[in-house]
Amino acid sequence: MITIYHNPRCSKSREGLQIVAQSGKDFTVINYIKEPLTVNELKDLIALLGITPIDLVRKGESIWKEQFKGKTLSNDQIIQAMVDYPRLMERPVVVHGKNAIIGRPPLNIKSIL
Repeated sequence: MITIYHNPRCSKSREGLQIVAQSGKDFTVINYIKEPLTVNELKDLIALLGITPIDLVRKGESIWKEQFKGKTLSNDQIIQAMVDYPRLMERPVVVHGKNAIIGRPPLNIKSIL
């Protein structure tokens, strides 16, 4: 099963969703803005991606710039920031089995479909 963590207000996320839909495979869409991930879900997702928490943060978001930029944060604090402010999470993220990828650019998604 394929899962896409999607923000419908983001054009890149919409492109990613279109790529997943065109694959013809079954998939689930999680609007992580309306259904924020828990700390444990984010930790699991980060582990699947094989990255550090800071690599999943959209550092250009105003919330990041205003509240977190320039501060020394632990991985747990970065994860908590994404739980508290879901739009900080990079998007889209696609999980297929035990593989996951950040869809930036969206064509990256094809590599795990």
